[in-house]
Amino acid sequence: MEAFNAFIKAADSFVWGMPLIVLILSCGIWLSIRTGFLQLHKLGKAFRYMLKDEENGSGEVSSFAALCTALSATVGTGNIVGVATAIAAGGPGALFWMEVAAFFGMATKYAEGLLAVKYRTTSDDGSILGGPFYYIERGLGTGWKWLAKVFAVSGLLAGLLGIGTITQINGITSAANVVFNGGDPTVTKIVMGLCVTVLVALIVIGGIKRIATVSEYVVPAMIVIYVGCCLLIIGMHIREVPDAVLTVLRGAFGLRPLAGGAAGFAVVAASMRNGVARGIFSNEAGLGSAPIAAAAARTKEPVRQGLVTMTGTFIDTICVCTMTGLAIVMAGSYEKDLEGVEITMDAFRYGLPFPEKVTSVLLMTCLAFFAFTTILGWNYYSERCLAYLAGPGHHLTKVYRWIYVAAVGIGPYLTVEAVWNMADIFNGLMALPNIIALLGLSGVVASETKAYLAKLKSGEAK
Repeated sequence: MEAFNAFIKAADSFVWGMPLIVLILSCGIWLSIRTGFLQLHKLGKAFRYMLKDEENGSGEVSSFAALCTALSATVGTGNIVGVATAIAAGGPGALFWMEVAAFFGMATKYAEGLLAVKYRTTSDDGSILGGPFYYIERGLGTGWKWLAKVFAVSGLLAGLLGIGTITQINGITSAANVVFNGGDPTVTKIVMGLCVTVLVALIVIGGIKRIATVSEYVVPAMIVIYVGCCLLIIGMHIREVPDAVLTVLRGAFGLRPLAGGAAGFAVVAASMRNGVARGIFSNEAGLGSAPIAAAAARTKEPVRQGLVTMTGTFIDTICVCTMTGLAIVMAGSYEKDLEGVEITMDAFRYGLPFPEKVTSVLLMTCLAFFAFTTILGWNYYSERCLAYLAGPGHHLTKVYRWIYVAAVGIGPYLTVEAVWNMADIFNGLMALPNIIALLGLSGVVASETKAYLAKLKSGEAK
């Protein structure tokens, strides 16, 4: 097992090296420029579109339901465990680089949602098919179909063995072990693992509409509860916030005593790598997953859905992850000999005015629901990848659902480090073909954006 963990760690470092990080950030910066930094001056309208359906739009679910499906896959262990592991590995500065990646990632997410609707197609059974594989093939041309297949295979593996199943159930059982530390950890893993696995099986068999229905109710409620807890922590320790922010900025730029020269660069590199990697794990900007859900939205306007899709990154990282990170830095939990969810639990115990047991159960509940909805959302994503590879309605889809459920069942028995490294690897393998497509189609994104902004200005669009 040690040799396997070492191999996975080495592969993770190779995939998530500086070249890929620079490529993803550069893509976000380039798309921000091409769209006139739309994430700044059209965010308010994006939220209005999120809550108001487009008239006479075509698709399978509402724009809000499509967003909730995407959020169900993004708001998960990345917001609770991912932030903690990023800060533990890269220092408080990792939080700053998460925010930077999220800001430019909003433009990336916007482009993904726009292209998903523009190049989507309808199968013979009436279901909507869309996502990176379709805008690669139909946008870049059939000569790039091999790249679309690379994305689809990577997305299938990410859902089955990485971000979709193993990391989520592992996070749930790890949190349960911390809460029930007086019990047998093996029993806790078995009981929690079985409960989650059964619930997943009951829902994923129903497909996108059942997943969207569950997500519409569960995701907003859990975000409100979790953000409420974080705001309470920040409010009760408001005097510590300036020092926490300063600590984050110092860590981001290596402004520590004796951290000059090569040592200073190493600090910045570690903060940047962990911040960007965990940020993308959390909000999935550039990963190519969210446009798979966006393609199913009832809309006829690609730009409108792009704006709605963009709000997911704002909610996920700039709101939820920031609050989690500040709580961890204020508590100093990242400096203790703790791992994964234990770091965030320690911060919540420090910050909330509740008994430790109540705080632990509260965080475990939030984590469980977040992770559970992520499992549901990624089942839909990975099924769409399979549909692209094998064809819509293929009998393998039903078989795959049960394999997916089985993957959830084995997740609790893998080590935390190996789990997160595997997830990072598959994320990187998905991101590369998607980023290539986004850069290649940036001209389409710019022209569609310009045309829609002209409609807004003339009053033709609202």
